[in-house]
Amino acid sequence: MADSLTLLELLEQSGADVHVYDLGRRVGPLAREQFLAFEQATQPYPQPMQRKAWFALVQNAAGQASEPVIWFLRLSLDEQGLLVQAERDYLLNRLLESAKAQSAGADAQGFLQDNPYAFTPRDDRMALFHACLSRDLGLPPSRFYEHALAYFRGEPGWDQWGFVGYQGIADVACRHADSPLSEALPHLPPEPLVALCHNLESQCLSETLSAALLARLQRAMQDEPRDPALIAALIRGLAGGLAHAEVRQMLGGVLGDPANTDIELLAAVSGRAWELLGDKTYLRDYLERLVDNEHGQAAFNQCVSDLLSLPTLAGTVREQFRDPSLSHRVREAFGNLTGQTQTT
Repeated sequence: MADSLTLLELLEQSGADVHVYDLGRRVGPLAREQFLAFEQATQPYPQPMQRKAWFALVQNAAGQASEPVIWFLRLSLDEQGLLVQAERDYLLNRLLESAKAQSAGADAQGFLQDNPYAFTPRDDRMALFHACLSRDLGLPPSRFYEHALAYFRGEPGWDQWGFVGYQGIADVACRHADSPLSEALPHLPPEPLVALCHNLESQCLSETLSAALLARLQRAMQDEPRDPALIAALIRGLAGGLAHAEVRQMLGGVLGDPANTDIELLAAVSGRAWELLGDKTYLRDYLERLVDNEHGQAAFNQCVSDLLSLPTLAGTVREQFRDPSLSHRVREAFGNLTGQTQTT
């Protein structure tokens, strides 16, 4: 199958620039070679979510003022995280039919009509995608950007967040790696802070911005009572800063605390900051916290199955469950998961 035409190559035959964006765990561009290898079923999808590849194909006619053509698609993955080729072949046939229709004057978006593999991203993900795409294509941000930027500079007052559009927050998160966000973070009310963190999770964080987020996380962990949604959002926001040792140490310390069994916190780690769990110590602590979560075996199953679907973590997770130093309760929960998997 590696020698057959791929979706990416078929779109490139038009002469347009084609960009691929992952829309699963984070929102951001995928390298052409990486996506091509996935389509050829020689490499697993790098960041699967719910055992699917969620992505956007963007066809941009270079040098033309027309809007890019965008297709949002999701494809199933097999047990190795590889493409289920029958689904991709269906899309290829649909795309060829659509190309013929376009030559007769039809809309390019007809490809998506009644397409079982098309999807519409949630509003927040759509906003972040458009913010990333406009930045990467050198296009101006949305009309909400200037007002959001003024808010993060503290100009209208920190309590005036209700007038800030979510698209503007996404634009600011994509275009500002440090100032004014790092200066704003100590002052933000919970609602705009959560929105900002959900957009920062897909960005590469500077040391200054990471430090400001860490300071807010420390504050949130000391609050009485704690706000689980805020803590989870801050962990998600820090996902783009895992290259910094201070971020890894702080999140590792969170997992090392036996009190941190809230499922929102734990799902934020495995869903957005999963690279942290490549460290066997942090992974062991994560599993020990997870087995004590308030939703029991069902949540344990969901989070561990999610980790096992990640190509970069699956081997480490399986090895951890064979470690005799792991508690009996964690090994028993994993046995319950594998037993259910084998009987379904």
